[in-house]
Amino acid sequence: MVRLFGYFFGMACVLFLVAAAGVAIYLANVAKDLPDYAVLNSYAPPVTTRVHAGNGALMAEYAKEKRLFLPIQAVPDRVKAAFLSAEDKNFYNHPGVDLTGLGRAILVNLQNFGSGRRPVGASTITQQVAKNFLLSSDQTIDRKIKEAILSFRIEQAYSKDKILELYLNEIFFGLNSYGIAGAALTYFNKSVTELTVAEAAYLASLPKGPANYHPFRHPEAALERRNWVIDRMVENGYVSQPDGEEAKKQPLGVTARTTGPSLFASDFFAEAVRRQLIDQYGEKVLYEGGLSVRTSLDPQMQLAARKALQDGLVTYDERRGFHGPIKQIDASGDWGKALADIPALSDVPEWRLAVVLAVSDSTVDIGLQPAKDGSGKVAADRQRGTIDAKNMQWAFRSADGARKTTKSPVGAVSPGDVVYVAKLGDDASTSYRLQQPPKVQGGLVAMDPKTGRVLAMVGGFSYAQSEFNRATQAMRQPGSSFKPFVYAAAMDNGYTPASVIMDAPIEIVSGGQVWRPENYGGESGGPSTLRSGIEHSRNLMTVRLANDLGMNIVAEYAERFGIYDHMMPVLSMSLGAGDTTVLRMVSAYSVIANGGKQIKPTLIDRIQDRYGKTIFRHEERLCEGCNAGDWQNQEEPNIVDNRETVLDPMTAYQITSMMQGVIQRGTAAGKVDLGGRDVAGKTGTTNDEKDAWFVGFTPDLVAGLYMGFDTPAPLGRGGTGGVLSAPIFNEFMQAAVKDMPESKFVIPSGMNLISIDRKTGMAAGEGDPNTIVEAFKPGTGPADSFSVIGMDSTMAPEEILKTSPQANQAVQTGTPGLF
Repeated sequence: MVRLFGYFFGMACVLFLVAAAGVAIYLANVAKDLPDYAVLNSYAPPVTTRVHAGNGALMAEYAKEKRLFLPIQAVPDRVKAAFLSAEDKNFYNHPGVDLTGLGRAILVNLQNFGSGRRPVGASTITQQVAKNFLLSSDQTIDRKIKEAILSFRIEQAYSKDKILELYLNEIFFGLNSYGIAGAALTYFNKSVTELTVAEAAYLASLPKGPANYHPFRHPEAALERRNWVIDRMVENGYVSQPDGEEAKKQPLGVTARTTGPSLFASDFFAEAVRRQLIDQYGEKVLYEGGLSVRTSLDPQMQLAARKALQDGLVTYDERRGFHGPIKQIDASGDWGKALADIPALSDVPEWRLAVVLAVSDSTVDIGLQPAKDGSGKVAADRQRGTIDAKNMQWAFRSADGARKTTKSPVGAVSPGDVVYVAKLGDDASTSYRLQQPPKVQGGLVAMDPKTGRVLAMVGGFSYAQSEFNRATQAMRQPGSSFKPFVYAAAMDNGYTPASVIMDAPIEIVSGGQVWRPENYGGESGGPSTLRSGIEHSRNLMTVRLANDLGMNIVAEYAERFGIYDHMMPVLSMSLGAGDTTVLRMVSAYSVIANGGKQIKPTLIDRIQDRYGKTIFRHEERLCEGCNAGDWQNQEEPNIVDNRETVLDPMTAYQITSMMQGVIQRGTAAGKVDLGGRDVAGKTGTTNDEKDAWFVGFTPDLVAGLYMGFDTPAPLGRGGTGGVLSAPIFNEFMQAAVKDMPESKFVIPSGMNLISIDRKTGMAAGEGDPNTIVEAFKPGTGPADSFSVIGMDSTMAPEEILKTSPQANQAVQTGTPGLF
């Protein structure tokens, strides 16, 4: 028996040694192909890029994996406790693999063998880090062995807190959110530090299977799993029994965050920033680089710009009549489901979709679009309201001419018509006004003229209606809003605001083609000063001036101001016949407003990388002494403006003064009133009234806009910049400057202010009532004689005398130089 026992013992030893050798060879073979765990030390996961307004408010987030990296020191203990209780309660005690947990899982799996239940896992947090960062998710023995080996090595190389930090920032929570910080925002719109015990427990339940515990698709399973985690937190001593019971009574409370910009009305601005970031850094950096972008957007000014442009577009569109319903549905039964399925303009919350239920001569009964919950289920309540006839009178005329004008709601709308409405009165009111999205569009930009910071940008009526940004992408003819740059080029080259140019018919012959430009309205005024030409937007004067000056000079100035990259030096371009954008025009006007300094328009103030290092800053001016260690009675720091001067400051003031006249007595007279503030601007109307422009400025703010159809078409009689666009400018500027300190346009040192006759441009006599104070550069002044630029190319002297009383007077008094 002893020999037999010894024999079997020897055989067992041999077999054990052989098995051990086999295991050792297997483990050595598996271990030699293991990835290098040192890469965890340089962990840089894809992180969300966040875009902020000038006041720090969040505008937009861009990410393929919505993740915000959070150091372990910033994670509250209750959040750590939730994940340890759900995933690995012995995390701080085991060496990487929890042998007790592994044994328990093996026992459970043996008991469940053949039952069809999914095998229970026993992966520790360290093992999950090894799998997520270094291995695949294959369900194989080899992968599990590799995972265990790597776990031991990771535990030896990194602290427990570092491993937990890697885990909490990497794991997937569903709803395209990665990492605990991103999940807290996605599910609860909170920072991690604000999470309650119940909320932390729910997030801790998700890594096991986000789809299985979806808050809207599987709310019961989600609640059950969350409560299980809370029980484990109580069992492990992280939460008291009463607090745990209270947490289990709480609803899930998931308020899934929207994917769009968080700051209302910033859609066009945010998209323009996104495009710039892609151009500057590429898509990978934008969606994975974790940039922190501070933009120049002023949220309050943006709201004012949105409202002003929308008001102008809606007012114009309603004057043209009703386009008809958005859609037709069956309103005889439960109309709620069909109405709820129609997408509304998400960025125009003042309006709601409604279905017409009944129509009479005095009122329209409507049913309002019901809301949907996160799972897409339509709310059961059906809200109703009414539209009085007086609140839809504009719709009694059809815009498409398909029907004649009606005198009541009957004939304007019918039961089943889906329309937009806006509430009148307080929340309890059931009275509404009929609305319609306008077909006409436009773009508006507001800018700080001293820095080029874009403070507001609206690219159309609604981003949800059309994402095309008409402020930056629409190439439109600026029309007469280009004229100030022709006149600026002239005054930089020897002309004065009192120079007199013939305003009379002219023919331009080129290549066998005859061009006969006309003034708006067709009339002409004879000899007139440059000031009069700007104020009344005289096309014939502008063409003569550009012809006398030379279009090569005009083209050079247009390119210098950034209106065009390359401008053809042809006379029609002097009337704004080229294509440019609102942003470029506002930038060009900013040069005039700031006294002639070149600026670079920008939407972005500063960009920081994921580590907080500044990688872009718009401000290029130098501040000498701004970083002094202490104050020793030195002078205040001086900001050195090293920007290029592209226009003589005196010329800039002369043009500004002339554009003040546009508002006081010219094409925008009576349209702009900022309560006595200094304001200058210029209207613009293109051929056939297809585009209506206005660009203007105060000493501290420049704004410009155009209105027109996306496919250019006539705006109709009176569709001019003064009639359509100047009131929009006025509404915006009144709101934008109301809290700004009042300032005046600065007259450059050395400039002479001389009273002149506004008709002849000559020095005014004492007591002459028809005078105006004009600004002249040193060495220049009003003419001693009445001379007219461009006269001989248009009409005979006797014709001039017939059309120009001032010229006739000059001849009668013997003033030399007329001819």
